[in-house]
Amino acid sequence: MQRDRIQILRVPVDNLTQEETIGHIAQFISAGGSHQIVTVNPEFVVAAQKNEEFRRVLKEADLCLPDGVGLLWASRVLGTPLHQRVTGTDTVHSIARVAAERGWRLFLLGGKEGVAAEGARKLQSQNPGLFIAGTYAGSPAREEEDKILDLVREAKPHILLVAYGVPQQDLWIYRNREKLGVAVAMGVGGAFDFIAGSVPRAPGWMQRIGLEWLFRLLVEPWRWRRMLALPYFVWLILRNRRG
Repeated sequence: MQRDRIQILRVPVDNLTQEETIGHIAQFISAGGSHQIVTVNPEFVVAAQKNEEFRRVLKEADLCLPDGVGLLWASRVLGTPLHQRVTGTDTVHSIARVAAERGWRLFLLGGKEGVAAEGARKLQSQNPGLFIAGTYAGSPAREEEDKILDLVREAKPHILLVAYGVPQQDLWIYRNREKLGVAVAMGVGGAFDFIAGSVPRAPGWMQRIGLEWLFRLLVEPWRWRRMLALPYFVWLILRNRRG
């Protein structure tokens, strides 16, 4: 499957739709080997400006999803418009639906204790026949890696979904991708919280007009420091356009 990839401040972003994303995932599973998917948003782009290791992970990822309305805005400003936003949470739901049809096995790793298990239960209730090979909270700490690798390899999933936050989840996958024995490993941020219902997701109308960040800030005010990346991202884009 051909790929259309643009650059936003030296960070690659694949210009694709939700349907095309699932097509790539199906291709990865058919091909075997190990593939990493990242869900790029403005916070990723800002972090990559100073974190060389993280920037390398994003550059070498097999798929960089355009997660965040800020990326759609930036792509238009820079003259390379993206087709649509492809969020991590929506992609997990799409994966679960197709996995139930095709027999793909999923493993949910990360999140707070019990959240991945509840998320798995919700996904299975929404998608009869979905096979969840395992769930585990754990942490991205190196001292836990051997145990987690054993759990994942024993479960033999086709797709590993990792919710350890940014950039820990993506660095963890990159560090272990060849040892995991899974065709696809994807960092999903707070997706388990939304799916399990432990954190409410912004209403659809707020998502459509680009105010999901405001809803999350109201629900989780401790995020205010992380939200400072958004105006900085805007400034970087406008400065880059002028340059």
